[in-house]
Amino acid sequence: MVKLLASIFIKDHTSYEEPRVRTAYGILAGVLGILMNFLLFGGKLAAGLITGSVSVTADAFNNLSDAGTSVVAIAGYKLAAMPADSEHPYGHGRAEYIAGFVVSGAIIFTAFEIGSEALTKIFEPSEINTGLVPMLILCASILIKLYMFVYNRRIGKLINSAPMKAVAVDSLSDCLSTGAVIIALAVYMLFGINIDGYIGLLIAVVILRAGISAAKDSITPLLGEKADDELISDIRATVLKNDNVLGIHDLAVHNYGVGRNIISLHAELPADMSFIEAHETVDLIETALREKFSASVTIHMDPIYEEDADTAGYREKVTAIIKEAEPTAEMHDFRVTERCGKRVLIFDVEVPFGLKISDEELKSHINSALAQYDSSLDTVICIDKKIY
Repeated sequence: MVKLLASIFIKDHTSYEEPRVRTAYGILAGVLGILMNFLLFGGKLAAGLITGSVSVTADAFNNLSDAGTSVVAIAGYKLAAMPADSEHPYGHGRAEYIAGFVVSGAIIFTAFEIGSEALTKIFEPSEINTGLVPMLILCASILIKLYMFVYNRRIGKLINSAPMKAVAVDSLSDCLSTGAVIIALAVYMLFGINIDGYIGLLIAVVILRAGISAAKDSITPLLGEKADDELISDIRATVLKNDNVLGIHDLAVHNYGVGRNIISLHAELPADMSFIEAHETVDLIETALREKFSASVTIHMDPIYEEDADTAGYREKVTAIIKEAEPTAEMHDFRVTERCGKRVLIFDVEVPFGLKISDEELKSHINSALAQYDSSLDTVICIDKKIY
């Protein structure tokens, strides 16, 4: 049904990377979520009133809160689609992540509300009235929620949407919780054992886990997560496709919402290139990256000189010292210059996060080892963190 509605109401509905199409899918899924959750709320509330079961009633209000989260998701898509302005020069794309976080917060709040009511029923159990109609309503609700899980997960992956993925997780947890409610009613019907409160508590735990998982998916990009390896490899390949580029380093990708990236990197170019030729090379690369990844791009040029025997020897020695101190470290931007009559080695060392040795200790180790090799040398060392 969603595919049919998308083909009717969304122009170019298969262009999933287009901001306009992503927003339209988000609104369409949100409206369907509101309608279906209101339908489920009405049916389950009726079943809860008939049976007197706290787990059925809790499940009903869980669906009502789901309708509210769909409203939040729609608002998030609307805000994210707003163009950049003077106060938000990078756009409003992160509003989508905020919406996903609000949705997850609502899921967590619902879990605590259900858990509180379930604990009351454990210590003060009440009579449950079972029947065929409530069971049929609950079985139908599972089928509806399974359908919602499938289409939210599918579209969430297609448009890479945090709110939609959160809603999909919530829909699956609803299926599990409703299934648990059916088990509670069946146990009471067959054996006369009231496990209603315990099932309600189990539902709360399932919903809480779903909420925490959804919150993590939304908070991570807000904090500034590492770009995925496939994107990084693609960026590297695109840059190195230019024959003038000898290498790249200090690659960074900053995310301001889905499809709203800022890419920066250092490109190593031959030092004997003219300034005009180097600038033209960087312009061509920036244009290629901008068109391919729909991103803002900034490239810094690093000149690479043809090394004489002395420079090559120094490079080899410094590399050996660095590898001895930390095998995973890498060096770049190595050059040798003269300052105040002294030879100075200038280079960057890239190290992974979480090293036991501090940046200053690493610098001290390198300088001590170089002093033993040649006490007349000075160094300018910059320690970078290895992101990619």
